[in-house]
Amino acid sequence: MKLADLLKGVEVTELKAPPELEIADVCYDSRRAAADTLFVAVRGFESDGHRYIYAAAAKGAVCAVCEEPPECDIPYVIVPDSRLALALISVNYFRSPASEMVMMGVTGTNGKTTTTYLLKHILEVCMDAKVGLIGTNGNMIGDEFLPTERTTPESYELQKLLREMADAGCTHVVMEVSSHSLALDRVAGITYDCGIFTNLTQDHLDFHHDMRDYAEAKAKLFSMSRFAVINLDDEWSQFMLSHVRYPCMTFSLKDSRADVFGRDIRYTSGSVSFLAAYKTDAERVTLHIPGTFSVYNALTVLTCGLALGIELGDCADAIASAHGVKGRMETVPTDGDYTILIDYAHTPDALENVLESVREVASGRLVALFGCGGDRDRTKRPIMGRIASETADLVIVTSDNPRSEEPLSIISQIAAGMPEGRYAIIPDRARAIATAIDQARLGDIVLIAGKGHENYQELSTGRIDFSDAKEVRRNMFIKEREEFPQA
Repeated sequence: MKLADLLKGVEVTELKAPPELEIADVCYDSRRAAADTLFVAVRGFESDGHRYIYAAAAKGAVCAVCEEPPECDIPYVIVPDSRLALALISVNYFRSPASEMVMMGVTGTNGKTTTTYLLKHILEVCMDAKVGLIGTNGNMIGDEFLPTERTTPESYELQKLLREMADAGCTHVVMEVSSHSLALDRVAGITYDCGIFTNLTQDHLDFHHDMRDYAEAKAKLFSMSRFAVINLDDEWSQFMLSHVRYPCMTFSLKDSRADVFGRDIRYTSGSVSFLAAYKTDAERVTLHIPGTFSVYNALTVLTCGLALGIELGDCADAIASAHGVKGRMETVPTDGDYTILIDYAHTPDALENVLESVREVASGRLVALFGCGGDRDRTKRPIMGRIASETADLVIVTSDNPRSEEPLSIISQIAAGMPEGRYAIIPDRARAIATAIDQARLGDIVLIAGKGHENYQELSTGRIDFSDAKEVRRNMFIKEREEFPQA
């Protein structure tokens, strides 16, 4: 592909390279540079790609896109923002794959993963669509699962994935759109057919300056969308609506003026149902994931389905047939008369929602086991401690993904929000899980929160294999052997 074709739509301040230059590939990591590649020098948080232009050239890169003239002898293109340029160049290189599919982007603090999985299910059941999914738990092309390490991939990898989806025959894509991806222009160049807002609560304030900055990043999605679906009950809903440029549908449990209104909620230990009203029609909707937050997830996908022209009854039937998402209110089977749930809740609001939902159906004690990630928003730690101590009967504070921080330091910040005597500290997460299981009694619900689907733990020494679900199953086996020893 010619350089001029790759630069379509890119703001160029200085061109010191022949427009007809043939480019074989694009890269932003000098280690991946090869013959005839275009190297885009991106400024990162830990390193600056401009320092590696020479290394890329030595490996065969024939041109550099950068924000300042390189110090080595290589044709170059100067742009105001090389990260944005990378996104637009990637769109061009992969021939704008998003334009070939119906794109649906979900943003918000909580509920994105469950919403995308439910929406994928509805599209498959009701429209017989082949759906691509991009999100926290992994990516999917139809039924094929592709692991991932980032909610929204870097722009080059994202466009490559979208091209694979389009070439595989996907007609629709549902994707989680993180605030980081919006702020860092990873999704630049994509026009979404539908932008979806779930909610906004405290998270990522280590990256965003404050909640307003966080909201501004989320709101960018609606300047990139042809249609919007908005949760009217969230306190930031009006802010999001002010950024909507095109038609919009709203949903609510509180305001009957919303396009889709939910009421008459009924809870069971394994599900939740509600009456959904749309225009003159009403249907009872059942989702086999308990809790009020599940009602909001169901309302979100129901509204999206209606926006796509699916009948209300068909949407309700599809939701009823959906299964839970790994690491989201996931029940781990036990042989005892108690329940163990695993959930990804890692923000104050998510933890509060899950605990309150569990409290609604608990016949015994509610045991909460959680920690907070290191090198992330520290201000939420005592808040989460307070929420857990106010809602659960027993709280076990443990390690999550401490990363470069000292686990006990993180735990002490969590404990600062909790009254004395309302919690136990067990830094080793495996031992904490074992203790929670050992102490579980008739009717108890043990909630293991924070890591959900993750199969690793990030320590200062690196990443190790660790799964809450596997750890539960291992301890269940040990407990069973202790209670029923072989003769």
